[in-house]
Amino acid sequence: MNKWPRVSLGELLTLERRPVKVAPDSYYGEIGIYCFGRGIFHKPPRSGLEVGEKDLFLIKSGDFILQITFAWEGAVAVASREEDGMYGSVRFPTFRVSEGKCDPLYLLNYFRTHEGRDQLIRICPGSAGRNRVLSIKRIPEVSVPLPPLSEQRGIVAKIDELAARIEEASRLRHLATHEVQALLESASKVAFKPKSHWSEARVGDFCEVPQYGYTESATTEPVGPRFLRITDIQNGRVNWDNVPYCSCPNPQPYFLKENDILFARTGATTGKSFLIRDCPEAVFASYLIRLRVRNTVTPEYLYQYFQSPSYWTQIIEEKKGTGQPNVNGKKLANIRVLIPPLEEQRRIVEYLGGLTDKLEVLSGLQVNTTTELEALLPSILDRAFKGEL
Repeated sequence: MNKWPRVSLGELLTLERRPVKVAPDSYYGEIGIYCFGRGIFHKPPRSGLEVGEKDLFLIKSGDFILQITFAWEGAVAVASREEDGMYGSVRFPTFRVSEGKCDPLYLLNYFRTHEGRDQLIRICPGSAGRNRVLSIKRIPEVSVPLPPLSEQRGIVAKIDELAARIEEASRLRHLATHEVQALLESASKVAFKPKSHWSEARVGDFCEVPQYGYTESATTEPVGPRFLRITDIQNGRVNWDNVPYCSCPNPQPYFLKENDILFARTGATTGKSFLIRDCPEAVFASYLIRLRVRNTVTPEYLYQYFQSPSYWTQIIEEKKGTGQPNVNGKKLANIRVLIPPLEEQRRIVEYLGGLTDKLEVLSGLQVNTTTELEALLPSILDRAFKGEL
């Protein structure tokens, strides 16, 4: 950017507000702006009665918009034809860009760089959040590196081209993730396909009575045993070093041990299970239910069955009709389980366990790829405004 002359943003932008009188019987489509330069979103249309007395301002294609309460976090956008005729509140001042000097999309991309955002932060006095408001009077304090228009447009075209490639790579990564999950579900469906010599029983027939966890507040202070909660179980794993503690005067009934199966009984993760392996001295929280197998099936087999489509079909049926998804101990004890002979149980566990391990490795690689893709665009923007593309 050092080779380009710097121009005050005040020379590039002209404030152009178009206030409208809100009519009670009319409907208004309003916009919002994502932070970090991620564009405009459309809010559901509202009637004038719903809008109330607040002012609305007409938006035209090509408007450069700074969302005054979150400009410091990169809430900057250029209106497209899709936003032409929509509206913004008083928090969305609209500007016209001097066409003979600057391409609006070049300006937008500049404010997606670290340098551009840092300049916006400086003219947004106040503390974080809605108290940090853009000062329109201070816009001239911002200086923008400005190459010739043809070079600006070349930079925009190159950024768009590379951003499209990143978006396509991200789409393919998401598609691969779904295909991995579909593969595991398909393998599970085949593995648990009923056979004539298999039996069927309910969880309560071969497990101890389902037990609810302990109710207490978590703390980072080591005042007692570790306190395992639903949120500590991520992607079928627990980082015990990050699990908090709790004060539990009588922990014995709640201590976890090898082969316990924990079951999320409420919230978004309702129905998900976790098989306890090596764990420190720990108790489990009240939003979890513990199962302990007595006989008939191995804990590993039951855990794998709890990942199968057959199991999830029953869980979905149990959750129907409830406002907040939940399954209690009685419903869990009533879940039907297909039971093959022990030797077949072991083969199923070995097959699905091996497949899961391989898919976890693949998923880990995909997570790493996602991180790399997310870092690419900031890198591209940085290079673009150094003239290195």
